[in-house]
Amino acid sequence: MSAAATTLITCHANADFDAFAAMLAARHLYAPCMLLFPGSQERGLQKIYASLDRAAYGFVDIADLRWENFNRLVLVDTRQRGRVGHVAPLLERPGVRIEVWDHHPDSPDDMKADAVQLAHVGAVTSLLVQELRTRGTRLPPAEATLLGLGIYGDTGSFTYSSTTPEDFQAVAWLLGQGMDVNQINEMAAHELTSLHVQALNSLLESARAYTINNTQVVLAEASMEHYLGDFAYLAHRLMEMEKFSALFAIGIMGDRIQVVARSRSDTVNVGDICAELGGGGHAYAASASIRSMTINEVRETILRRLYDQANPDKTAREYMSSPAVGIESSSSIREADELMLHFGLKAVPVFRPGTRACVGLLDAQTASRASAHGLDSSLVEDYMQRRVHVLPPDASLKDLTSIIVDARQRLVPIVEGEKVVGVVTRTDLINVFADEPGSLLDRKSQKSMARNVGKLIQDRLPAEIRNLLHLAGQLGSKLGLPVYAVGGFVRDLLLNRPNQDIDLVVEGNGIALAKALAEKLHGRVREHQKFLTSVVIFHDARGAESRIDVATARLEYYEYPAALPTVELSSIKMDLFRRDFTINALAVRLDSMPFGQLVDFFGGQRDVKERVIRVLHTLSFVEDPTRCLRAVRFEQRYNFHIGAGAEKLIKNVLSLKLMDRLSGSRLFNEYQHICDEDDPPACFFRLDELGVLRAISPTLALTPAKRSLLCRLREMLTWYRLLYFDEPAQAWLLYFLGLSFNLNYADTLTHFHRLGLPEVKKADILGQREQMRAVRGKLEAWQRQNDAGRQSRVSALCGLLRSISLECLLYIMASTDNPGLQKNLSRYITQWRREKADIRGTDLRRLGIAPGPLYGRILKAALAAKLDGEAPDAQSQLKLARALREKAASVAEKT
Repeated sequence: MSAAATTLITCHANADFDAFAAMLAARHLYAPCMLLFPGSQERGLQKIYASLDRAAYGFVDIADLRWENFNRLVLVDTRQRGRVGHVAPLLERPGVRIEVWDHHPDSPDDMKADAVQLAHVGAVTSLLVQELRTRGTRLPPAEATLLGLGIYGDTGSFTYSSTTPEDFQAVAWLLGQGMDVNQINEMAAHELTSLHVQALNSLLESARAYTINNTQVVLAEASMEHYLGDFAYLAHRLMEMEKFSALFAIGIMGDRIQVVARSRSDTVNVGDICAELGGGGHAYAASASIRSMTINEVRETILRRLYDQANPDKTAREYMSSPAVGIESSSSIREADELMLHFGLKAVPVFRPGTRACVGLLDAQTASRASAHGLDSSLVEDYMQRRVHVLPPDASLKDLTSIIVDARQRLVPIVEGEKVVGVVTRTDLINVFADEPGSLLDRKSQKSMARNVGKLIQDRLPAEIRNLLHLAGQLGSKLGLPVYAVGGFVRDLLLNRPNQDIDLVVEGNGIALAKALAEKLHGRVREHQKFLTSVVIFHDARGAESRIDVATARLEYYEYPAALPTVELSSIKMDLFRRDFTINALAVRLDSMPFGQLVDFFGGQRDVKERVIRVLHTLSFVEDPTRCLRAVRFEQRYNFHIGAGAEKLIKNVLSLKLMDRLSGSRLFNEYQHICDEDDPPACFFRLDELGVLRAISPTLALTPAKRSLLCRLREMLTWYRLLYFDEPAQAWLLYFLGLSFNLNYADTLTHFHRLGLPEVKKADILGQREQMRAVRGKLEAWQRQNDAGRQSRVSALCGLLRSISLECLLYIMASTDNPGLQKNLSRYITQWRREKADIRGTDLRRLGIAPGPLYGRILKAALAAKLDGEAPDAQSQLKLARALREKAASVAEKT
């Protein structure tokens, strides 16, 4: 680096053609200088940069920089601190002069600069070209062409509404410098691979249109396994093909989400929206690369900001509930609890006695728990939340969102002077966003988004299930209640997998529908008022008892990580939002015409098609860590894969040690479900790979020997089930023995408690395990004797095994390396353990033997002789009984 080069020129991360061209133009204004190219995701720009004589243009690699040599930093096409992290050492160093050339609107992240050249032009390169023209600079044709490429790129070849006369003037001057338009066309050309075509098709299929301030705004999504370059060009192509007024193209790429936004309308500022997503741009073209949000959160943020732009004048006064129901700080916990129960409130503002001035908040859960601890008579002020965010009546929706969503405060007191005039609750905010800002434009748009699965229901479901769904829809229509089949039933319908467990959700009075359904089916209803659910129990056509779960649409909130949920009334959208994964957040409308409309707010249909597990929001695993186990279970069951974003969130939960907060009963429920899957070992292997087993208990981590044993246990369990015996084998117990392989009693006891196995069975299960371990040596000795040609008695083997449970027997079969012992154990399970003596107590009575303990000894001896081939039939066993009778009589005479 030349000692004279004290100026460094750079642009924003993920450079585009305009930023790159602006750097080239700036070098003529700040010579001598060095240029730092921060990289680009556009393949065309990558090719151009790779083909340049970089040394001739003054480009330098970041690894070769000596930051102390620079005393001036020139930024082009940005002034946002968050977009120039690659030059952070200069930003932090005192005495460095910062100069900016930009054409973007102001943003909260704008840094303080010593000089700012700002103009509202379509391309920042145009601003720099104006200065070059004023100074009489001469450019070589090749460089003039590159600068022209920057202007063409950021104005959409002068088709974007952000284009200004200055952009045309700049290009006219560049033409005079030898700019080659044909070469620009070649350099700007994009090669579309099959992956690009597939992504463009996905964008077209998923495009959903909204009307915002009479402007058409489209959200379109495409999902890719890995990063796809030139995604911005696909957005450009889509805009040109469909002539949208505004577009948000959303690319789900591995562990990141790429948003490219374009607008031709003054009413939709895409730069403002992308800035909230952590990106940047201007009103007509912007982008963002996001790693910390789910696709649902990205979509909701875009819609919320669109709503803000469409309703800039709406304030907290229009959203609030008034007058506010509250409690004075001098009141008792009992009074607060009764007040919230009476009004059905989750929290209330706390007032200073004798006033309406807010001094705190009290939530229903705190009041309820205080009461449970005998603190009913304590004062509210002792347990209220004291640090409370309040807002004035003219606060914006964004202000409310920042407190309720970001600060996680359940409600916001709206204060005028010192008086609370109303409150805006979390539910109020949800209701704002539940009615999405905008509507589908026309029938064609509706058809493209809303799939009907009525034909799938007709073709894939048995008649009895079809009739139940139609009946539920008819009753819902009669009662004026929207009715939906939801969750796993819908997922499996799309996957064409059998699932006859019907879950219904009703917008309104779900219990009323359940009662009407029970009446038609001649069944009964079991209600659960607390969770707004009910079960319809009836007998099907075969006379077997069947169940249909019916729930009122509800929204669950988790008050702290790993907590059980609290429930509030809500819409179907919010009800689906509470679910674990997008593939389970699907519903089918049953009461509408035509029957069978698919409801998919969160891209579940797409994720079923692409066989990926995604969560609906980034706190999903934090709120319920058991979902980590469930994600793996679904992944293995359906041969899906956990999305990169979801996998990252699982690892975050583990790093926060949230598994430690789960109760044993909740873990056992998930563990039991895993053991009932077709391939439990595959689930355990994946859980081990992710670190989940180790997080539950360090000794659960799988060794190679344990992995091999789990696979053999699966084989043994499959073998046993194919025998169709009445006695079921408990898979969870068998796999517990496998997971505790080679552990001592103390560690096994830790496993027992951590996995939440039934406490009432602890003594039996652990006793069985110790008994099995003690008898192993005797079994192997018996087999060695048998293998050596000395025929071992079968009765001796049966005597060793008689008190061993079925699960322990299967475990011994799986864990032994002796094929002979395995064969004899299988004969014991299938035959010998079911053998009985051919004589009975009545036969002994005919022999003149008085009932008593001798009966048991004789029958046991008869069975042993039968097993050993010494008394194979009733006659020989009666002969043995006579001999034992005589022997017993002889002993009695002697004594």
